[in-house]
Amino acid sequence: MTNLRRYNFSEMSFRRIIQGLTIRAKDIPHALAWRFSNIADSNRAQISKYEGIHKGKRCFIVANGPSLNKMDLDLLKNEITFGLNRIYLNFDKSRFRPTYFVAVNELVLEQFARDISNLNMPKFINWNQRSYFPTRDPEIIYLKPKFVLNDVFECDLTRPFVFGGTVTFVTLQLAFYMGFHDVIIIGLDHSFVEKGIPNEKEIRSVEKDSSHFHPNYFPKGVKWQLPDLLRSELDYSIARSFYEKEGREILDATIGGKCKVFKKVDYDSLFGNKY
Repeated sequence: MTNLRRYNFSEMSFRRIIQGLTIRAKDIPHALAWRFSNIADSNRAQISKYEGIHKGKRCFIVANGPSLNKMDLDLLKNEITFGLNRIYLNFDKSRFRPTYFVAVNELVLEQFARDISNLNMPKFINWNQRSYFPTRDPEIIYLKPKFVLNDVFECDLTRPFVFGGTVTFVTLQLAFYMGFHDVIIIGLDHSFVEKGIPNEKEIRSVEKDSSHFHPNYFPKGVKWQLPDLLRSELDYSIARSFYEKEGREILDATIGGKCKVFKKVDYDSLFGNKY
């Protein structure tokens, strides 16, 4: 036996256990604010406006792998799309602009808050990093993370829910909440040049980022966390099962992606007469 649910024994350490406990302790004031503050009340009302808003439609989740550079994102101009994390670095070479933006990783939000604040679309952001953003930005909707041992899929996003190992899992829950029937993911390369213990925070020491679509995605000197691919795969399986139970579907149109959880589909074929 090499893993326990989403934990790989070879990656467990006393330091990682302490990190987990610290995260939960730091969440206490955020959890209290989410439950009792007026800002949280109005934010939940904002979230609820999106419930079922796109019932029966399809959407695209645009992840940030280097395979994006092989794809014509302009094909998405008439589609409903979710852009993740630093997708805006693609804006200088494409007319593509996402319908919605999603970022929940604390290091992304802390270091690139100004860039994200300047985006002109609804932005779904981690509640625990709200201090980095304007208090009354009508285009920011906060999502509250929930910390558990075993990841689960949540239907009601006005409640705290599990963000899991990747922002893609958050976005799949958000797309489900909005009522989408078909979700197509692109840019999910599910492969990283960097190796190490998942979730370890590091200062980038290399000049070029080869694991994302832009060489300056996480440039030298920036803080980042090594990805947790095992947890991501488990989260994807949870999401797939949940969608299938409701008669919905998640498809993977990534070019050369390594994720084997979702049914593969050719990207260009999605823009024919069928739709």
